[in-house]
Amino acid sequence: MGFLAARAARIKPSASSGAAQRARELRAAGRDIVNLGQGEPDFPTPEHIIEAATRAMRAGETRYTDTDGTPQLKEAIAQKFQRENGLSFKKTEVSVGSGGKQVIFNALMATLDAGDEVLIPAPYWVSYPEMVAFADGTPVVVPTKNFKLTPQDLEAAISPRTKWLILNAPSNPAGAVYGEAELRALAAVLERHPQVWVLSDDMYEHILFDGRRYATMAQVAPQLAERTLTVNGVSKAYAMTGWRIGYGAGPAHLIKAMAVLQSQSTANPSSVGQAAAVAALSGPQEIVRSRCAEFARRRDAIGPKLAAIPGLSCAMPAGAFYFYVSCAGLIGKRLPTDEDVARYLLEEGVALVAGTPYGLSPYFRVSFATSMENLDEACRRIARAVEKLN
Repeated sequence: MGFLAARAARIKPSASSGAAQRARELRAAGRDIVNLGQGEPDFPTPEHIIEAATRAMRAGETRYTDTDGTPQLKEAIAQKFQRENGLSFKKTEVSVGSGGKQVIFNALMATLDAGDEVLIPAPYWVSYPEMVAFADGTPVVVPTKNFKLTPQDLEAAISPRTKWLILNAPSNPAGAVYGEAELRALAAVLERHPQVWVLSDDMYEHILFDGRRYATMAQVAPQLAERTLTVNGVSKAYAMTGWRIGYGAGPAHLIKAMAVLQSQSTANPSSVGQAAAVAALSGPQEIVRSRCAEFARRRDAIGPKLAAIPGLSCAMPAGAFYFYVSCAGLIGKRLPTDEDVARYLLEEGVALVAGTPYGLSPYFRVSFATSMENLDEACRRIARAVEKLN
């Protein structure tokens, strides 16, 4: 018997983090790599947020806080949900973790028993099935149409062991967005299955294009609110990935169980990060809108260039900052899988993430959370690499 636990062998490392790390390593070794693998805004954290963190440090806010968030941050989160989503939460219904990933992890660890099933529409964020498996649950991958879950496929996937449905919109990796009517149609299915909870991952809420309005499940289907956990964070909207502050809101008994679990793992998130998050959520929001407009400009400029490359095709994402590019036209004897395509493009100077870890192949994910210059150069390199295949 080996020293490592069986769960360590079950879990694979994050493909998106791995691609970004490989790009950094190659750059450090002197290679010229355009990194389109990282899901991280290239903008700096807004100055008023940095100033709030500085004030907090100088005021001595550098000690332990309440395990799952300071009262000030929980109040700011509750106000955000009321202001932007029409949702009312008490502080006892709000959880703060070290990133949205920890909030999701806590929820799954606190609720899943061996054999419990979690429905995950594909393509999905690479961490969902891994976290479910870590918690001894069974990830059930559900097919989608145009990257979105349909009521028919949801109904077909539900079993007596189903405990959660994870919905992520705007989605990573495809940028799919659900409208109110689409969410209500899914809610109508879930009403017939009261054992199924909804984990709504809204991390990309503020990165929406073409005048779309955001909708989340607890908002459009209040009858499901008592079995919905709504997760969000400051990483994407406020360019605060390194600050590691995410949050969730839902029924108090779930939030309490998540806090107990967190008390025995990481304890409280960064005190300074929490002070910064208060400033992010409570301060001026115009910078969020202006940066979203810049993401839209990049999307509109780069999408046609990617689609024009022979062997590739992609839809314009409705939100987030990714293209999910079909590379079916490149698959052959030389490049039999999308992972081979991703490795080949890395050798040609472009780092991106293959579609296989996202549960839908043959695709690769392109992040446009980088400069227009980088995106233009990446498109040139990809086109050149594809031409060399011929």
